[in-house]
Amino acid sequence: MSGRTTRRAITQFGRPLQPCFYGKSRRGSRLVSSPRAASVPGYADFDCSKTEDRHNHQPPTTARKARPCYPNTMPPASSELALRAEKLSKIYRSGDADLVIFDSLDLEVHRGEMLALVGESGAGKSTLLHLLGGLDRPTSGTIYYGSIDISRLADSELANFRNREIGFVWQIHYLLPEFTALENVMMPLLIRGVPHGKAASDSRARLDEVGLQARATHRAGELSGGEQQRIVLARALVGEPSVLLADEPTGNLDFRTAEMIFDLLERLHRSHTLTSVFVTHNLTFARRCDRILMMEGGALLTGSPGPGNVHPRGDG
Repeated sequence: MSGRTTRRAITQFGRPLQPCFYGKSRRGSRLVSSPRAASVPGYADFDCSKTEDRHNHQPPTTARKARPCYPNTMPPASSELALRAEKLSKIYRSGDADLVIFDSLDLEVHRGEMLALVGESGAGKSTLLHLLGGLDRPTSGTIYYGSIDISRLADSELANFRNREIGFVWQIHYLLPEFTALENVMMPLLIRGVPHGKAASDSRARLDEVGLQARATHRAGELSGGEQQRIVLARALVGEPSVLLADEPTGNLDFRTAEMIFDLLERLHRSHTLTSVFVTHNLTFARRCDRILMMEGGALLTGSPGPGNVHPRGDG
Protein backbone atom coordinates (compact mmCIF):
# COMPACT_ATOMS: atom_id res chain seq x y z
CA MET A 1 0.00 0.00 0.00
CA SER A 2 1.50 3.33 -1.02
CA GLY A 3 1.81 6.27 1.34
CA ARG A 4 -0.87 8.12 -0.58
CA THR A 5 -3.22 5.14 -0.39
CA THR A 6 -2.51 4.73 3.31
CA ARG A 7 -3.37 8.37 3.98
CA ARG A 8 -6.57 8.00 2.01
CA ALA A 9 -7.56 4.86 3.93
CA ILE A 10 -6.88 6.45 7.28
CA THR A 11 -8.93 9.49 6.26
CA GLN A 12 -11.87 7.21 5.48
CA PHE A 13 -11.66 5.45 8.85
CA GLY A 14 -10.69 8.44 10.99
CA ARG A 15 -7.50 9.96 12.33
CA PRO A 16 -5.10 7.90 14.46
CA LEU A 17 -5.49 8.73 18.13
CA GLN A 18 -2.77 9.43 20.68
CA PRO A 19 -3.89 8.06 24.06
CA CYS A 20 -1.78 7.70 27.15
CA PHE A 21 0.78 4.88 26.80
CA TYR A 22 3.05 3.03 29.11
CA GLY A 23 6.07 0.94 28.27
CA LYS A 24 9.71 0.16 28.97
CA SER A 25 12.52 2.35 27.74
CA ARG A 26 16.25 2.27 28.35
CA ARG A 27 15.65 4.72 31.18
CA GLY A 28 13.02 2.44 32.72
CA SER A 29 9.24 2.62 32.80
CA ARG A 30 7.61 5.87 31.88
CA LEU A 31 4.14 7.06 31.07
CA VAL A 32 3.37 9.39 28.19
CA SER A 33 0.12 11.31 28.00
CA SER A 34 -2.00 12.92 25.32
CA PRO A 35 -3.44 16.37 26.04
CA ARG A 36 -6.76 15.29 24.52
CA ALA A 37 -7.15 12.53 27.10
CA ALA A 38 -7.28 15.05 29.93
CA SER A 39 -10.93 15.79 29.19
CA VAL A 40 -12.00 12.21 29.97
CA PRO A 41 -13.74 11.87 33.37
CA GLY A 42 -11.49 10.08 35.84
CA TYR A 43 -8.37 10.50 33.70
CA ALA A 44 -6.57 12.19 36.58
CA ASP A 45 -6.61 8.83 38.39
CA PHE A 46 -3.60 7.91 36.25
CA ASP A 47 -1.78 11.25 36.65
CA CYS A 48 0.17 10.62 33.44
CA SER A 49 1.67 14.11 33.44
CA LYS A 50 4.07 13.23 36.27
CA THR A 51 6.06 10.86 34.07
CA GLU A 52 5.57 12.61 30.74
CA ASP A 53 8.49 13.09 28.34
CA ARG A 54 8.53 16.88 28.33
CA HIS A 55 10.87 17.19 25.36
CA ASN A 56 8.90 15.62 22.54
CA HIS A 57 5.60 14.44 24.09
CA GLN A 58 5.84 11.14 22.15
CA PRO A 59 5.55 7.53 23.32
CA PRO A 60 8.91 5.85 24.00
CA THR A 61 10.30 4.42 20.79
CA THR A 62 11.84 1.46 22.60
CA ALA A 63 8.59 0.35 24.25
CA ARG A 64 7.98 -3.38 23.96
CA LYS A 65 4.26 -3.06 23.34
CA ALA A 66 2.57 0.24 24.05
CA ARG A 67 -0.89 -0.02 25.56
CA PRO A 68 -3.27 2.80 26.39
CA CYS A 69 -4.25 3.64 29.93
CA TYR A 70 -7.89 4.48 30.54
CA PRO A 71 -9.59 6.12 33.51
CA ASN A 72 -10.44 3.72 36.31
CA THR A 73 -14.08 4.70 36.67
CA MET A 74 -15.23 2.14 39.25
CA PRO A 75 -13.82 -0.14 41.94
CA PRO A 76 -12.04 -3.22 40.54
CA ALA A 77 -14.54 -5.70 39.12
CA SER A 78 -14.40 -9.46 39.46
CA SER A 79 -11.62 -10.86 37.30
CA GLU A 80 -14.17 -13.38 36.01
CA LEU A 81 -16.25 -10.67 34.30
CA ALA A 82 -15.07 -9.30 30.98
CA LEU A 83 -18.14 -7.22 30.18
CA ARG A 84 -21.02 -5.91 32.24
CA ALA A 85 -24.03 -3.70 31.50
CA GLU A 86 -26.12 -2.18 34.28
CA LYS A 87 -29.59 -0.58 34.00
CA LEU A 88 -29.07 -0.14 30.26
CA SER A 89 -31.77 1.72 28.35
CA LYS A 90 -32.13 2.77 24.73
CA ILE A 91 -35.03 5.01 23.74
CA TYR A 92 -35.58 6.65 20.36
CA ARG A 93 -37.84 9.61 19.76
CA SER A 94 -40.47 8.75 17.11
CA GLY A 95 -42.69 11.72 16.31
CA ASP A 96 -44.43 12.67 19.53
CA ALA A 97 -43.81 9.34 21.20
CA ASP A 98 -40.84 7.48 22.64
CA LEU A 99 -39.83 4.15 21.12
CA VAL A 100 -38.40 2.06 23.96
CA ILE A 101 -36.08 -0.67 22.67
CA PHE A 102 -35.23 -1.87 26.16
CA ASP A 103 -35.15 -0.34 29.63
CA SER A 104 -33.07 -1.15 32.74
CA LEU A 105 -31.41 -4.14 31.08
CA ASP A 106 -28.62 -5.97 32.93
CA LEU A 107 -26.01 -8.26 31.35
CA GLU A 108 -22.86 -10.02 32.52
CA VAL A 109 -20.42 -11.78 30.19
CA HIS A 110 -17.71 -13.88 31.78
CA ARG A 111 -14.12 -13.82 30.63
CA GLY A 112 -13.55 -16.44 27.95
CA GLU A 113 -17.27 -17.04 27.49
CA MET A 114 -18.93 -17.63 24.12
CA LEU A 115 -22.42 -16.09 24.45
CA ALA A 116 -25.27 -16.28 21.93
CA LEU A 117 -27.99 -13.61 21.75
CA VAL A 118 -31.13 -14.81 20.00
CA GLY A 119 -34.60 -13.41 19.45
CA GLU A 120 -37.02 -12.27 16.80
CA SER A 121 -36.06 -9.58 14.30
CA GLY A 122 -36.60 -6.14 15.81
CA ALA A 123 -36.23 -7.35 19.39
CA GLY A 124 -33.18 -5.10 19.95
CA LYS A 125 -30.31 -7.58 19.65
CA SER A 126 -28.28 -5.51 17.19
CA THR A 127 -29.01 -2.33 19.15
CA LEU A 128 -27.62 -3.98 22.27
CA LEU A 129 -24.54 -5.17 20.39
CA HIS A 130 -23.90 -1.65 19.08
CA LEU A 131 -24.07 -0.29 22.63
CA LEU A 132 -21.76 -3.01 23.97
CA GLY A 133 -19.30 -2.20 21.18
CA GLY A 134 -19.30 1.54 21.91
CA LEU A 135 -20.74 2.32 18.47
CA ASP A 136 -23.76 4.03 20.03
CA ARG A 137 -24.46 5.66 23.37
CA PRO A 138 -27.14 4.35 25.75
CA THR A 139 -29.98 6.63 26.79
CA SER A 140 -29.07 5.68 30.35
CA GLY A 141 -27.07 3.02 32.14
CA THR A 142 -23.45 1.95 32.19
CA ILE A 143 -21.25 -0.52 30.29
CA TYR A 144 -18.10 -1.80 31.94
CA TYR A 145 -15.13 -3.57 30.41
CA GLY A 146 -13.42 -4.70 33.57
CA SER A 147 -13.30 -1.51 35.64
CA ILE A 148 -13.65 0.86 32.66
CA ASP A 149 -17.03 2.50 32.15
CA ILE A 150 -16.96 3.09 28.39
CA SER A 151 -20.12 5.21 28.53
CA ARG A 152 -18.05 7.90 30.30
CA LEU A 153 -15.20 7.97 27.78
CA ALA A 154 -14.86 10.93 25.43
CA ASP A 155 -15.53 10.15 21.76
CA SER A 156 -11.83 10.04 20.85
CA GLU A 157 -10.99 7.76 23.77
CA LEU A 158 -13.93 5.52 22.97
CA ALA A 159 -12.77 5.21 19.36
CA ASN A 160 -9.31 4.26 20.58
CA PHE A 161 -10.78 1.73 23.01
CA ARG A 162 -12.78 0.08 20.22
CA ASN A 163 -9.69 -0.10 18.01
CA ARG A 164 -7.64 -1.89 20.67
CA GLU A 165 -10.07 -3.95 22.71
CA ILE A 166 -12.99 -4.98 20.45
CA GLY A 167 -13.16 -6.94 17.21
CA PHE A 168 -16.29 -6.60 15.06
CA VAL A 169 -17.83 -9.02 12.56
CA TRP A 170 -21.00 -8.03 10.70
CA GLN A 171 -23.49 -9.80 8.46
CA ILE A 172 -22.35 -7.50 5.62
CA HIS A 173 -18.58 -7.60 5.27
CA TYR A 174 -17.98 -3.83 4.77
CA LEU A 175 -14.65 -4.44 3.05
CA LEU A 176 -13.30 -1.43 1.16
CA PRO A 177 -13.60 -2.46 -2.51
CA GLU A 178 -10.64 -0.41 -3.78
CA PHE A 179 -8.18 -2.12 -1.42
CA THR A 180 -6.74 -5.64 -1.41
CA ALA A 181 -7.53 -8.25 1.21
CA LEU A 182 -4.20 -7.54 2.91
CA GLU A 183 -4.80 -3.78 2.94
CA ASN A 184 -8.28 -4.24 4.41
CA VAL A 185 -6.88 -6.37 7.22
CA MET A 186 -4.10 -3.82 7.84
CA MET A 187 -6.54 -0.93 8.23
CA PRO A 188 -7.15 -1.09 12.04
CA LEU A 189 -3.39 -1.20 12.68
CA LEU A 190 -2.66 1.71 10.33
CA ILE A 191 -5.33 3.75 12.09
CA ARG A 192 -3.64 2.88 15.39
CA GLY A 193 -0.35 4.22 14.03
CA VAL A 194 1.46 0.87 13.73
CA PRO A 195 4.38 1.08 11.24
CA HIS A 196 3.49 -0.15 7.76
CA GLY A 197 5.89 -3.12 7.80
CA LYS A 198 4.66 -4.37 11.18
CA ALA A 199 1.02 -3.92 10.13
CA ALA A 200 1.65 -5.89 6.94
CA SER A 201 3.42 -8.80 8.68
CA ASP A 202 0.76 -9.07 11.40
CA SER A 203 -1.99 -8.96 8.78
CA ARG A 204 -0.37 -11.69 6.69
CA ALA A 205 -0.25 -13.87 9.80
CA ARG A 206 -3.98 -13.38 10.37
CA LEU A 207 -4.73 -14.14 6.72
CA ASP A 208 -2.72 -17.32 7.03
CA GLU A 209 -4.68 -18.20 10.16
CA VAL A 210 -7.98 -18.04 8.23
CA GLY A 211 -6.47 -19.86 5.24
CA LEU A 212 -6.36 -16.93 2.83
CA GLN A 213 -2.72 -15.85 2.61
CA ALA A 214 -2.76 -16.78 -1.08
CA ARG A 215 -5.60 -14.29 -1.64
CA ALA A 216 -3.81 -11.36 0.00
CA THR A 217 -3.55 -9.32 -3.22
CA HIS A 218 -7.16 -9.89 -4.32
CA ARG A 219 -9.79 -7.19 -3.93
CA ALA A 220 -13.12 -7.81 -2.21
CA GLY A 221 -15.02 -8.20 -5.49
CA GLU A 222 -12.69 -11.04 -6.49
CA LEU A 223 -13.52 -13.09 -3.39
CA SER A 224 -16.43 -15.42 -2.65
CA GLY A 225 -18.86 -14.65 0.17
CA GLY A 226 -17.16 -17.12 2.48
CA GLU A 227 -13.73 -15.70 1.65
CA GLN A 228 -14.95 -12.16 2.30
CA GLN A 229 -16.20 -13.17 5.75
CA ARG A 230 -12.87 -14.85 6.52
CA ILE A 231 -11.12 -11.58 5.60
CA VAL A 232 -13.46 -9.82 8.03
CA LEU A 233 -12.45 -12.28 10.76
CA ALA A 234 -8.77 -11.61 10.05
CA ARG A 235 -9.42 -7.85 10.21
CA ALA A 236 -11.36 -8.22 13.48
CA LEU A 237 -8.49 -10.11 15.16
CA VAL A 238 -5.43 -8.37 13.75
CA GLY A 239 -5.39 -5.84 16.60
CA GLU A 240 -5.44 -8.58 19.27
CA PRO A 241 -8.76 -7.58 20.87
CA SER A 242 -10.01 -9.10 24.10
CA VAL A 243 -13.66 -9.13 23.02
CA LEU A 244 -15.25 -10.24 19.74
CA LEU A 245 -18.74 -8.98 18.84
CA ALA A 246 -20.48 -10.59 15.87
CA ASP A 247 -23.88 -9.66 14.43
CA GLU A 248 -25.26 -12.48 12.26
CA PRO A 249 -21.80 -13.44 10.97
CA THR A 250 -23.25 -16.30 8.90
CA GLY A 251 -26.57 -14.72 7.90
CA ASN A 252 -25.65 -14.04 4.25
CA LEU A 253 -24.00 -17.42 3.62
CA ASP A 254 -25.25 -20.77 2.39
CA PHE A 255 -25.52 -23.56 4.95
CA ARG A 256 -22.23 -25.30 4.19
CA THR A 257 -20.22 -22.06 4.10
CA ALA A 258 -21.95 -20.89 7.28
CA GLU A 259 -20.90 -24.12 9.02
CA MET A 260 -17.30 -23.52 7.94
CA ILE A 261 -17.33 -19.92 9.19
CA PHE A 262 -18.79 -20.87 12.56
CA ASP A 263 -16.24 -23.67 12.95
CA LEU A 264 -13.57 -21.03 12.30
CA LEU A 265 -15.17 -18.66 14.83
CA GLU A 266 -15.07 -21.38 17.48
CA ARG A 267 -11.42 -22.17 16.76
CA LEU A 268 -10.38 -18.50 16.81
CA HIS A 269 -12.34 -17.92 20.02
CA ARG A 270 -10.24 -20.59 21.72
CA SER A 271 -6.87 -19.85 20.14
CA HIS A 272 -7.09 -16.10 20.86
CA THR A 273 -8.64 -16.59 24.34
CA LEU A 274 -11.47 -14.26 23.40
CA THR A 275 -14.69 -13.29 25.10
CA SER A 276 -17.29 -13.53 22.32
CA VAL A 277 -20.87 -12.34 21.94
CA PHE A 278 -22.76 -13.54 18.85
CA VAL A 279 -26.15 -12.33 17.65
CA THR A 280 -27.72 -15.09 15.58
CA HIS A 281 -31.00 -16.57 14.36
CA ASN A 282 -29.35 -19.93 13.80
CA LEU A 283 -30.27 -22.05 16.83
CA THR A 284 -27.90 -24.82 15.77
CA PHE A 285 -24.98 -22.41 16.09
CA ALA A 286 -26.40 -20.79 19.24
CA ARG A 287 -26.50 -24.14 21.03
CA ARG A 288 -22.79 -24.60 20.36
CA CYS A 289 -22.08 -21.54 22.53
CA ASP A 290 -21.48 -21.67 26.29
CA ARG A 291 -24.71 -19.84 27.04
CA ILE A 292 -27.83 -18.55 25.25
CA LEU A 293 -29.76 -15.41 26.15
CA MET A 294 -33.02 -14.63 24.38
CA MET A 295 -34.15 -11.04 23.93
CA GLU A 296 -37.90 -10.71 24.19
CA GLY A 297 -40.05 -7.77 25.22
CA GLY A 298 -37.01 -5.64 26.01
CA ALA A 299 -35.63 -8.20 28.46
CA LEU A 300 -32.94 -10.88 28.36
CA LEU A 301 -34.24 -14.34 29.22
CA THR A 302 -32.00 -17.26 30.15
CA GLY A 303 -32.40 -20.63 28.49
CA SER A 304 -32.72 -22.22 25.09
CA PRO A 305 -35.63 -20.84 23.03
CA GLY A 306 -38.15 -23.15 21.43
CA PRO A 307 -38.24 -23.64 17.68
CA GLY A 308 -41.36 -21.54 17.38
CA ASN A 309 -39.69 -18.43 18.76
CA VAL A 310 -36.75 -18.03 16.40
CA HIS A 311 -36.18 -19.21 12.85
CA PRO A 312 -33.86 -22.25 12.81
CA ARG A 313 -31.83 -20.45 10.16
CA GLY A 314 -32.13 -16.83 9.27
CA ASP A 315 -30.52 -13.85 7.63
CA GLY A 316 -31.52 -11.03 9.94
